[in-house]
Amino acid sequence: MSTHLRTRVRAGESSAFAELYDSCARTVYNHAFRLTADWATAEDVMAATFMEAWRLRDRIDPEGGSLRPWLLGIATNTARNQTRGNRRYRAAAMAAAQAGTALPDHAEEVAGRVDDRRRLAAALTALAALRRPEREVLTLCLWEGLEYADAAEALGIPVGTVRSRLSRARAKLRKLADAELASAAAGRTERNGVRNREPAPGPGQVRGDRGTAIRPAQEGIR
Repeated sequence: MSTHLRTRVRAGESSAFAELYDSCARTVYNHAFRLTADWATAEDVMAATFMEAWRLRDRIDPEGGSLRPWLLGIATNTARNQTRGNRRYRAAAMAAAQAGTALPDHAEEVAGRVDDRRRLAAALTALAALRRPEREVLTLCLWEGLEYADAAEALGIPVGTVRSRLSRARAKLRKLADAELASAAAGRTERNGVRNREPAPGPGQVRGDRGTAIRPAQEGIR
């Protein structure tokens, strides 16, 4: 994104702003979803982000590179106002991760896609368990691929803070995601054990070496 575009957006040129929207709308939308875990809320955040960007256009530095860090910073602040606590975020994250269409009946493909969905659910649940500042720096640096300096600009914090916060957040996310996967696997094993357990014999039934046998009716009434 050229300095010329920055100057045009700053000057309020509508065609330049339309060009900015076309090039960055999807990025802003995806970032908003990762912060809110809700598609509808992400749409609201994206719309509000570009409205706020238009309102703040005269604050753009005419010199510089891409406006993406600036837009993502606005989106991050907007998402903070849209999200109401980690409990709501966690519930939305789990619903988003577990939602999906029916899978085709190909065992290997199904197994791989189910495993991917489980990993996604674990990652989103772990992400929801992080503190908001940790979640924001992770989404900007890992998912959006911003350099430390750009993330610092988007969040309004020093570069050193981005580095230290990202390091802690990555370690915590990995630990939480692994624990979530292990917990889910243990739950599936327990449920499978319950389903495969032999039911207790009912009235008129006795256990033999080969399983459950039914007493003859005459024997049952002696």
